[in-house]
Amino acid sequence: MIKLINEGTYLVKGKMTKDLQADKNQARKGTMAYQIMNKHNISKDEKKMNIEFDCLMSHDITYVGIIQTARASGLKEFPLPYAMTNCHNSLCAVGGTINEDDHVFGLSAAKKYGGIYVPVNQAVIHQYAREAMSKCGSMILGSDSHTRYGALGTMGVGEGGPELVKQLLHNTYDVDAPEVVLVWVTGKVPHGVGPHDIAVSLVKAVFENGFVKNKIMEFAGPGIKNLPIDFRNGIDVMTTETTCLSSIWMTDDEVKKYYVNHGRPEDYAEIKPMDGAYYDSVIELDLSKAECMIALPFHPSNAYSIQEFKANARDILNELDKSAVEQFGKKVHFDLSEKYVDGKMLADQGIIAGCAGGLFDNLCQAANILDGASTGNGYFGLSCYPASMPVYMAMTKTGIAEKLLEAGAIIKPCFCGPCFGAGDVPANNGFSIRHATRNFPNREGSKPGQGQISSVALMDARSIAATARMEGVLTAASEIDYDDSYIEYEFDKSIYDKRIYNGYKKADPEAELKLGPNITDWPKMYPMQKNMLLELCAVIHDPVTTTDELIPSGETSSYRSNPLKLSEFALSRRVPEYVGLSKAVQALDRARREGKIDAKLTDALAKIGKADEINDTAFGSCLFANKPGDGSAREQAASCQKVLGGDANICYEYATKRYRSNCINWGIVPFTIDKETEFDYESGDMVFVPNAREAVEKSIENIPAKVISKKGVFDIMLHVKGLTEDEKTILLEGCLMNYYAAQNNKK
Repeated sequence: MIKLINEGTYLVKGKMTKDLQADKNQARKGTMAYQIMNKHNISKDEKKMNIEFDCLMSHDITYVGIIQTARASGLKEFPLPYAMTNCHNSLCAVGGTINEDDHVFGLSAAKKYGGIYVPVNQAVIHQYAREAMSKCGSMILGSDSHTRYGALGTMGVGEGGPELVKQLLHNTYDVDAPEVVLVWVTGKVPHGVGPHDIAVSLVKAVFENGFVKNKIMEFAGPGIKNLPIDFRNGIDVMTTETTCLSSIWMTDDEVKKYYVNHGRPEDYAEIKPMDGAYYDSVIELDLSKAECMIALPFHPSNAYSIQEFKANARDILNELDKSAVEQFGKKVHFDLSEKYVDGKMLADQGIIAGCAGGLFDNLCQAANILDGASTGNGYFGLSCYPASMPVYMAMTKTGIAEKLLEAGAIIKPCFCGPCFGAGDVPANNGFSIRHATRNFPNREGSKPGQGQISSVALMDARSIAATARMEGVLTAASEIDYDDSYIEYEFDKSIYDKRIYNGYKKADPEAELKLGPNITDWPKMYPMQKNMLLELCAVIHDPVTTTDELIPSGETSSYRSNPLKLSEFALSRRVPEYVGLSKAVQALDRARREGKIDAKLTDALAKIGKADEINDTAFGSCLFANKPGDGSAREQAASCQKVLGGDANICYEYATKRYRSNCINWGIVPFTIDKETEFDYESGDMVFVPNAREAVEKSIENIPAKVISKKGVFDIMLHVKGLTEDEKTILLEGCLMNYYAAQNNKK
C-alpha cells in the first residue's frame, strides 16, 4: 500500500521522473508548499524563512497563557484574525470556577483586543477552522499540534503558544526552509476502509524512521479525486503524528463544492504543483491496497491490519504486555491479553470524537453500519462526539442521530476531552477503541502512579461501529455488509452567526479584561548568566518521551492559567520526584542570588576548579531524555520546567521542532549530544557548562562541558545548533517575555 522512495523526484505532466535537468532549489518553488509559503515569507535568505500567517487558532487550555504573555509584552490589539474556541475545558468540572473563569476571560479578551470567541461546545478547534477560517492558499498558525487544514488548500502549522505571541506582536515564525515530500495518491479505497485506516498506515510507515520529520507532506495524484472531503480532512489532521511540519493537498471541484456549501465560494482557488516541481522524496500511496487498521497502545505507529492482529492476537498482546511492564514496572497490573477470550478480542468502549473522528461522513458511515443493530447491554458502550454544532444539526436533520441513538450509542457535545483524557476515561485495565488522534500512555486519563491503567487503540469510525454492532467483539468494517453511500453535508451557518462573537477589527481598549482568581501572571525569570551548573532532576531513557509525559493532560488542563499550580504536575506520571528535586535546585539558586551560597554548589564547582565563579554561575534543573517532545504542541511541557527553575534539556535529538521551539521561548537551552555518547548519569548528577552565555551569543555550537557525578568528573560535548538571531536573544534574556520587555524598554 505504501512505498517510500528516498530520492529526489520531479513531477512533469503528472508523472514522476528523476531525469529532468533542472535546478532543484528553483524547481522546489514549484511545489504547492513553496507557492504558498513564499507568499507569506518576508525573509531575503532562501534558506531561512520568516513567515507571517493569515490567522491564528487557540483553545481554552492555551489562549489564556498566550494572551497573558502577549499582554505582558505590550499587546494593544490583535493584528490578525484570532479565533479562540472552548473545546478542551468544556466540562467545567475540575477546580471550582476556574474553567468557566477562563472562558469569561476569553470573551473579555476578544472584546478588548478584537478577537473571535467560539463559546463552549459550539465546535472543536479544528472543525471551526475548517468551517470558518480556512482559505485556499492561506496559512494558519495554531497552538494545538493538530493544526492541519491542507485538504482545504490551507497550510496549518501547530506550535506552542509563544509562537502565536510573536505573531500578535508583529514578529515572524522563523523556520529553516523545509524539504517537501510528495505523497502520490492512486487507486480507490475498498469497502469498509476509512480515513483513519489510511492515516495510521502512513504513521506506521514514516514515524520511527523520521522520513517526513519537520518536512512538508504534499498530497497529489489521481487517487485524490476518489476521496470525499471529510475523508481527506481525516487523513490530513493525522499527518501531525508523522512529525511533519505541515501538509498541503491539491484542490479540485470537491474542495470548491466545500467552500460553496460553507458560504465562502470566494475562498476557493485551484492549487496544484507546477510542471517540473521538485520533491526531496516520495511516498507512493495506493488506496486500493488499504486495509482496516488498528493502532495498538502506546503510539499511533504501533499499527497492524485488523485481520493481521486477529490472526496473531495472542503473540502481539503478549509482546504488548511485556512492553508495558518495561515502561511502568510493577506499579500497575497491565494485561491486555485478558481481553482475548475464546479467540475473540473484546473491547470495553468505543469513541468517535474530535477533529479526526467527529466528522459528518464518519458519523454517517457509523450510522449506516449500526442501522437496526444494537450495541448490546453488556460492558461495551459507544459514544459519539460531533465536531461542531452544524455537524450535530445535520446529523439530526438527516436521521443519522436517530440511527445511532436507536442502536444504543450516546451522542455527546462537541468536545475534545476523549482525545486527551478529560472525558470517557475507561475502567482500570479497560480497552478502548477510538477514532481520535493519539493513544499515548496515560493520555486517556489513567494514572499508573496510583495503580490505574487502561489502554487505547486507534481505529476508524467504521470499524468501531462494526465492533459496536458485534457488541464489543473486535470487527473490521470490511467484514460487514452495509450501505457505504454518503449523505451530502449541508452546513448551516446560522448556528455560528447566532452564538459566536466576531470582534476582529472591533477592539475596545476600554473593555474590562476579566481575570478570575486562578488566572495569574508568570513568575520572574532571570537572564542567562556566564556559566550554567545543571542538576539532572529527571533522566529518561525511553526511546521517545511525549509531551503528555512532560506535562500530563486531563485534569491538569484546568490549571493552565496558573503557572505555579500547573508546574506541580510536571512529569508527575513519569518521574514523580521531579517536581521536588527541581524546587530544591531552584531554592538553592534563589538563595545564591541573595548572597546565601550553599556548600553544595561551591563543593561541586570546587571539583572542577571553578569555585570562585559561583556568582557568575546559574544553578538550574535539567531534564535528560533520549528524544523528548513528541505529540502535543503545548508550551507547558517546557514552561513548567522553567517555572520550577529548569534551565536546559539534554538529549540526542528533539522529537519535534515545536517542542524545541517551546524550550527556547521559555529560556531553556536545547542542548544535544552526539548519538554515540553514552549518557549513563543519574538524577542528582550535575553538568557544568562554562561560558554558556558566550557560546549562545557567538553561535559556538560545540561546547565542552563537565559532568560532576557520583562516580567522578567526566568530559562531555554539548551542542546548541542552528539558533536564529532572535532565538539567541530570547535565551540570553531568559525567555520570550523578557525579550519583549527588553525591546519595549529600548523604545
